[in-house]
Amino acid sequence: MRRKLLQALTAGLVLATATGCTWEDFPRLGMPTPTTEEAPRILSLWQGSWAAALAVGVLVWGLILWSAFFHRRSRTKVEVPPQTRYNMPIEALYTVVPLVIVSVFFYFTARDESELLKLEKKPDVTVNVVGFQWSWCFNYVEEVEGSTGDAKTSEELDAIPDRYKEAFPADAGGVYDCGIPGTRNPQTNNPGPTLWLPEGKRVRFVLTSRDVIHSFWVVPFLMKQDVIPGHTNAFEVTPNREGTFLGKCAELCGVDHSRMLFNVKVVSPERYEQHLKDLAKKGQQGYVPAGIEQSGPEKNRESNIL
Repeated sequence: MRRKLLQALTAGLVLATATGCTWEDFPRLGMPTPTTEEAPRILSLWQGSWAAALAVGVLVWGLILWSAFFHRRSRTKVEVPPQTRYNMPIEALYTVVPLVIVSVFFYFTARDESELLKLEKKPDVTVNVVGFQWSWCFNYVEEVEGSTGDAKTSEELDAIPDRYKEAFPADAGGVYDCGIPGTRNPQTNNPGPTLWLPEGKRVRFVLTSRDVIHSFWVVPFLMKQDVIPGHTNAFEVTPNREGTFLGKCAELCGVDHSRMLFNVKVVSPERYEQHLKDLAKKGQQGYVPAGIEQSGPEKNRESNIL
């Protein structure tokens, strides 16, 4: 029995250490390197959750092992050990402690969630992300040279509630880019369309769907949110690292869900502006339909959170 236990512990140690992670990666506990100003807050919550779970696990494992080794029948030679009907201090302990743990989790989660979902009155960049089976469209709500129109009155963006349109730039004719599952990034050859973002600028994503529920997830942003037909979600991030990153749909949305991929290319503000001009020159001016429109009363039911 001891030999088997030693073998099991050795195997567990090998599995825990013989991975592709370096020591620098270990503190992130499986998370990628954060690439936005908001991502460290999410990473901190993730690490804290692991620390709390490990502490609870050690306590539970310790109690189990203590009971198994020090109260086994072969040690006392007693067929039936003394029976205890109840123990008020212990019962109070295992009632109060879980409540304390859940309360602490709730506090930190609510605190960070309210901060992460806070929306500024005037973000630097607004992108309407449109999910559909089985790819993505990106409406850049910007005033772009060569593109005329107004995002606030555009019929294509009518599905977006007025409370989000209030932050749209004036006379934003806009440009768009759409993909299909077969679209490839020309630099990395990764599948899916490419969303361009400027480094150091606060970006608001306004999420809408044309068909079913999707989930917009840029992996190193450590942030994702559901894309729901008939309901608009939004969140903001500030990319702080240039590069091309992977994104995907994180909600099982149908048979080709696994192909619903995209890329995010974070560049300098100057390259970002040039990219928008290039889209306008290609004729990709205006906006693609944002998605399923919400009913009148429901469209602006939520309080103004801006």
